Amino acid sequence: MYLTDDEKDMLAGKYGEGVALAMKIQVAVGECFDAKRMVEISKAHVALSNQEADLWFVEKLLKAGAYCRISPTVNPGFHLEFCRDNLSISSKDAELMERTRNAYREIGATLTFSCTPYLEANVPRFGEIISYSETSATAYVNSVIGARTNRESVQSSLCAAITGRVPEYGYLLAENRRGTVLVDVRADIKDDFDYQLLGYCAKKIGFGVPVFTGLPLNPSQEALINLGAQLNTIGAYAIYHIVGVTPEAQTIEMAFGGKEPARTVVITNDDLAEVQKSISHPEGKIDFAMFGCPHFTINQVREIARMVQGKKLAAEMWILTSSLTKELADRMGLTGTIESAGGHILDNTCIDQPCWRHLEGKVGVTDSPKCAYYTKRRGLEFIIRDLRSCVDATLKGEVS
Repeated sequence: MYLTDDEKDMLAGKYGEGVALAMKIQVAVGECFDAKRMVEISKAHVALSNQEADLWFVEKLLKAGAYCRISPTVNPGFHLEFCRDNLSISSKDAELMERTRNAYREIGATLTFSCTPYLEANVPRFGEIISYSETSATAYVNSVIGARTNRESVQSSLCAAITGRVPEYGYLLAENRRGTVLVDVRADIKDDFDYQLLGYCAKKIGFGVPVFTGLPLNPSQEALINLGAQLNTIGAYAIYHIVGVTPEAQTIEMAFGGKEPARTVVITNDDLAEVQKSISHPEGKIDFAMFGCPHFTINQVREIARMVQGKKLAAEMWILTSSLTKELADRMGLTGTIESAGGHILDNTCIDQPCWRHLEGKVGVTDSPKCAYYTKRRGLEFIIRDLRSCVDATLKGEVS
């Protein structure tokens, strides 16, 4: 692999042991994928988890003197102060979260603690070379914005932030971003929730870069987030195209780079219904509702507030957002409305965290298949419905 003089200096230790280790990892990744060179990045996002392996890695780099050239935004763990005071958190989990927060602060990260950095604090431009980890983030910035990143790991995106470099391969190259699979959507796509189910059809779509036709030409921002989050969760897709909607697919010819698709897949209403049936817990009584995987937007928070205004919830409700969305909800009176109904808006927190131990073995309701997918290992079960049905169920205490 060709390295510039500055990159050789990084690898040789001129900038310290930590930078040398980070560059060594980046070079190794590049060699695995036959990258010809490194390229500079201008933005990064690190999907921290505050789990032991993640913490070990960032502390190792920090102790070796590493500091980020490009300050990355970071994923949520859990809101330490709130959870320590209001939920069941072990001393070990609290220590891990505090050490994680301190380590990323010291290494030069921007402590957004949100899985939707592309909505507010870290928005790339079309064609910009970046390094993002996090399932919804990579799919959104590649597909909806047209920035360029591979499906990075926590470790590789942190190394990219430290070195300011990524190996040039994969979705950084124009030829690999073009569509390969035509997805002919013949299902009725009525709302944002249908995009969740469509993304979960990844098993039928199969390997490749999907190009969707037959979808509405005015999808909401939330619909596009939902589609990418589910595609990347269940199918490891870092990019998709919608003809007439996403920037690299204004026409079908543009989406496929003038080539014919390798295959065509048809998605019907039956496919969406089968997906929902296969991933959802059977209907019945619920103990809680959980929203915000990915973190909820202010539009979604507003919709819930309107539905619960002047009412009382029959089950716990947790809405997870970024700090900015939480601040907006506070200013707009939405937080007060939701709390008066018995719900909670919590920032800096992910669904896949030990702070939800009190919900183990219980049945909840969510609009996010990704939420249900990740939390199974923590003993949480979810009935999956559209947002309005979820809120109605939380008011009644059951899905019927």
